[in-house]
Amino acid sequence: MMTLRTRIEEKLVKAFAPERLSVIDESHLHAGHQPDITGTGETHIRVRIVSEKFAGMSRLARHRAITDLLKPELDAGLHALAVEPAAPDEPTRW
Repeated sequence: MMTLRTRIEEKLVKAFAPERLSVIDESHLHAGHQPDITGTGETHIRVRIVSEKFAGMSRLARHRAITDLLKPELDAGLHALAVEPAAPDEPTRW
């Protein structure tokens, strides 16, 4: 069975052909934030991505492109998605 993290990685690679990509499961950091958030499972995901396809796009447009792509995962129970997109020549914090 494919993990949510792996499905997200595959979708991002296919859609954005990233130069750098990191999909991080941060669910354990959020245990207890809500009664049904135990810290297990894949409920909180951070995406760090550098792609040429983001060149010339606003920050909002980049976020929308990623969240639109991952809407099925969000609709299926992904509680939180943190997105850190950049074009190749832009600085990143990671």
